[in-house]
Amino acid sequence: MPAPTPTISRPRRIESIDLLRGVVMIVMALDHARDYFNRDAYLFNPTDMHQTNAPLFFTRWITHFCAPIFMLLAGISAYLYSLKKGTKATAFFLLTRGVWLIFCEMFIVSLAWTFNMHFTFYILQVIWAFGVSMIVLSALVRLPRTALLAIAIILIGGHNLLDSIHVNGKGFPAVTWAFLHDQRPFFYSTFSFFLGYPILPWIGLITFGFYLGRLYAPDIDAARRKKTLLRLGLAFIAGFLVLRGINLYGDPLPWTTQSNPVHTLLSFFNVTKYPPSLLYILMTTGPAFLFLAFTEKPLNALTEKITVFGRVPFFYYLVHIYIFHGLAVLAAMLQGHPASDMTGFTNWVTDTPQLKGYGFPLGVVYLIWIVVVLALYPLCKWFDGYKRSHQAQRPWLSYL
Repeated sequence: MPAPTPTISRPRRIESIDLLRGVVMIVMALDHARDYFNRDAYLFNPTDMHQTNAPLFFTRWITHFCAPIFMLLAGISAYLYSLKKGTKATAFFLLTRGVWLIFCEMFIVSLAWTFNMHFTFYILQVIWAFGVSMIVLSALVRLPRTALLAIAIILIGGHNLLDSIHVNGKGFPAVTWAFLHDQRPFFYSTFSFFLGYPILPWIGLITFGFYLGRLYAPDIDAARRKKTLLRLGLAFIAGFLVLRGINLYGDPLPWTTQSNPVHTLLSFFNVTKYPPSLLYILMTTGPAFLFLAFTEKPLNALTEKITVFGRVPFFYYLVHIYIFHGLAVLAAMLQGHPASDMTGFTNWVTDTPQLKGYGFPLGVVYLIWIVVVLALYPLCKWFDGYKRSHQAQRPWLSYL
């Protein structure tokens, strides 16, 4: 009698990570809906304490959680990949995926934001930051865990010591410093670019995620993992409250007493994203650890649907920007503006006087956000199924 054919089980995905990533992707789309459709987005910054209100501020504030959580999860996922494929394969994957993401940012994502087919302006922001961070992590994965933790702490906790340093001009030193720590645009005769995500703290975050990936190793039981995540979450939140309260270090923008208690509270939570300050990172990743601690359990009907977005985040990211921008062009035309008013890059670096009068109240923005996310679900579900059933034969799908 022939021996039975051994069954090869596929590595189990960690559903709490997919769930958190899915929540992040859904919330992220709210920020982009506000960018494209809210009338106030073309008048003032929602974090400007002199002009904002609580609903608008917190619509922006809740989306602050997206990029740092996603970068942290990218580091954890890289560690899990290393458990399956080994260090050498992980380094190669991170390097090549990082290069691919930079290419996508320059030629696919920038096009989505600008609809500028001439490629004279490049917006280097979150996907660029992921790409560069992955390339750097590809060189760090061979280091001892203690070295990884030290690098993460130095970059996350110490980069605000550099806040007062600025390099003027548009030569190599200025570009290098903007790349590392000082967000700004650069304009040249034939092309321009906007370094939106200075990279130092993002490298720290992805490295910290890789370090924490050890919590999800097979020899770590769920109770120990939950205990560690709880401690991390509470420590990060407490660290934010204490450091923000004493107002001495951790963010270049101290909170101040405002004209009323509500705006004073807004000032307290108004921390810096570009680059993400220590307080910004503590505020956003602390709740993420608590979320991971309490969601490691079977999915229900709702959370199963949310994880669909978490399993195909890059696909979702690309598609939703094109949809939002396309709808914004249509909305602008319906409100009497030429389509050209909603293209180009002016709204990324200057005011947009040509869009004066355009936009909708915040309630309409929320409605557009919900409708687009719901409309994206069937497409993401299809791609998730296609990717999972074909990835073994088409390894390039792991880059999407």
